[in-house]
Amino acid sequence: MSKQRCDHCHLEYNASVLLQDTTFETPKFFCCKGCQGVYHLLKDEGLDTFYAKMGDETTLEPPKVNLDDTSRFDLDGFISKYVKTNKEGLNEIALIIEGIHCSACVWLNEKVLSKQEGIVEVSINYTNHKAKIVWDGAVIKLSQIIETIRSIGYNAYPYDPKSGEERATAQRREYYSKLLVGVFSTMNVMWIAIAQYAGYFTGMESNIKSILNFAEFILATPTLFYTGSIYFKGAYYGIKHRYVTMDFLVATGATLTYVFSLYAMFTRNAEVYFDSVTMIITFVFAGKYLEVLTKKKAVDTLDAFGSAMPSEVTIIKGDEKILTSVDSVEIGEIIEVRAGDKVAIDGIIVEGEGSFDLSRLNGESIPILSQKGDKILSGSICLDSVIRYQATNTFSSSMLSKLVTLLEDAMNKKPKIEKLANQISGYFSRAILFLAFSTLLFWFYQSGSFETGLIVAISVIVIACPCALSLATPVATLVGLGLAAKRGILFKEAGFIESMAKCDTLVLDKTGTITKGKPEVVETAYVQSFDRSLLYALVSSSTHPISQGIASFLKDSEESLHVKHLEQVKTVEAKGVKALFEGHTLLGGNAKMMNEEGVEFLIPSTLESLSHYFFAIDGILVAVFGLRDSLKEGARESIEALKKLGLEIVMLSGDHLSVTQAIAKEVGIEVYEAALLPHEKADYIEALRKQGKKVVMAGDGINDTLALSQSEIAISMGSGADVAVDVSDVVLTNDSVNSLYEAFVIARKSLRVVKENLLFSLLYNVITIPLAMSGHVIPLFAALSMSLSSLVVVGNSMRIKNVLKRS
Repeated sequence: MSKQRCDHCHLEYNASVLLQDTTFETPKFFCCKGCQGVYHLLKDEGLDTFYAKMGDETTLEPPKVNLDDTSRFDLDGFISKYVKTNKEGLNEIALIIEGIHCSACVWLNEKVLSKQEGIVEVSINYTNHKAKIVWDGAVIKLSQIIETIRSIGYNAYPYDPKSGEERATAQRREYYSKLLVGVFSTMNVMWIAIAQYAGYFTGMESNIKSILNFAEFILATPTLFYTGSIYFKGAYYGIKHRYVTMDFLVATGATLTYVFSLYAMFTRNAEVYFDSVTMIITFVFAGKYLEVLTKKKAVDTLDAFGSAMPSEVTIIKGDEKILTSVDSVEIGEIIEVRAGDKVAIDGIIVEGEGSFDLSRLNGESIPILSQKGDKILSGSICLDSVIRYQATNTFSSSMLSKLVTLLEDAMNKKPKIEKLANQISGYFSRAILFLAFSTLLFWFYQSGSFETGLIVAISVIVIACPCALSLATPVATLVGLGLAAKRGILFKEAGFIESMAKCDTLVLDKTGTITKGKPEVVETAYVQSFDRSLLYALVSSSTHPISQGIASFLKDSEESLHVKHLEQVKTVEAKGVKALFEGHTLLGGNAKMMNEEGVEFLIPSTLESLSHYFFAIDGILVAVFGLRDSLKEGARESIEALKKLGLEIVMLSGDHLSVTQAIAKEVGIEVYEAALLPHEKADYIEALRKQGKKVVMAGDGINDTLALSQSEIAISMGSGADVAVDVSDVVLTNDSVNSLYEAFVIARKSLRVVKENLLFSLLYNVITIPLAMSGHVIPLFAALSMSLSSLVVVGNSMRIKNVLKRS
């Protein structure tokens, strides 16, 4: 017998008794669970260099206690790596739960965890088995949460794209081996069944028939207990917690057929159905295996956002370059990025210039040239030079980290229609058991044959498996989320897809949404001479696009601007800025502000169709600027496409009427309102909703946040203010009006596919269950049709990927 070392303690054992762990890139072998637990613990905490220091010749005593317990989940290193603290001070973690086979498994885990004191929120995504758990660390520990999950027959580990991929690969291998056993047994049992059916019509000696029955028994047994083991496990834990799962239906149907066939084989009083046992398990498992592969492809789109991010960056301290973890970088530190590097943290370029690929963020393949002073975002790729930039965010608060968090939350939050489907499938399983038992009694009474009644009842149980119903919503939703993410459209919750699809009115802010949000000075009128540096200091204190446009104009046109330190700088919401300088009052803003401050002004005829900015000193007007903001590329075509979807389009603006009117006419919007303050925009949307309209609002600035909060669905442009992004339900990272159109198309198509899936699932059950109860479907075809129904739902959901190609 060959000897092999344990990868932890280095003691030698017979190779056959070692535990193989395939969760690593290269499989590891351990003499016991204790060694395996310690090895995982050291690796998770970044201490696996211990083995290199230990050397190959040193051996350790095996642990006397099993360290594969949950205590490691409470270690500080583990918590700092995987656990986040939200705004309410509660702990939050993303876990992958192993062993989930159907929506009932999701329900069971959510139900049991929700009952635990201290757990505030539990949301599990059926498609990728990812759970978001929020809890109060003062009441319950993470180790207790993991123990609770294990106590009901499942396992959980922190979500990590890299380790998750390894575990997913191990699971696919396990499924593949079980499927091979099932397929091998099924192919051989079919030949035996053909021989038996031929012998039934032509005559066959009883001893030959017994041999063939035994051969079928040999093939059916490993299929039932090895390939079908996942169904027995799921059924056991479902019964333990008083819930009828899909696993229970499959396990019950196959086991009843197997037991009856054993009885028939030994008593020779009836026909055996070992072939049906083999085929039920194999067909159902094949559907499950294909479903796992299909769901994995959909999830890959979302996981790709975070999986390839660098874990280290080069920071510059004086003349020294230091390679450090992304988590340890602080705001203000200087980071160096070379050609081909991915940007891990948001910042502003302080040295150099280069082209950046932002396709991961916004789906656009055309690189953007960024220079000194420009902002760069995490997730972009430096293409052609070496640049240095100053970090403006930490890693966890940078753009890509936020997007990954948004996607994870979106995948975990269920739409209303999915919750309804899950509730239906829960009651559905119980109803099927009742119908199957009633069918058994009816056929036994009608025919006097228990065998006939049992086989028909088994067909009812197998054909009515609620898989298709359970898959109808989550797979379609996940495909929709993945497609949207690829196009730079991020839904913060999956439920927002459903809500957006039902909306009939789109309200658009003008500046930064329809227009580029970068007004340029095209006309000037100087009433009196003044120090341009005073105006530059005033407009530089505001982030409003018009103020920034004035600042840019002065910087380009004036040769000597001196630094002026203003006092008592005050921003007047949606109107302008006030300040003091050496006893003089400075005012800069729109006509409303000038009226309120008692400043007399007259708009020159050359500036009438432009946006206006007035500058006054001590109540006397000294300058008027006319600015024009150009439309975003493709804005007119996109709005025309939105109209064709049947949407009512409204434009709201804080700008004066003539400018708003000109933009509305240019893009083809008939309904618009001008000179609105932030609260007036919100009131307008509230009035629309009182009329029964379902409103989507799109904006980008701080002044849009009130209006965004009043709408059914709030959409913010990714380049907009952080507060606008925070209150929004959907984020458009590529800042394009066309993304609004694509968001509506994806949302409506996703909801349509969900409804198609649910309708198909209901029709399938309405048609097939009566057929099975009437005795027209044998268990073999019941298993086949049930598997096909699940694959039809998955295949229909994948059609969402092509919706933008046709539109």
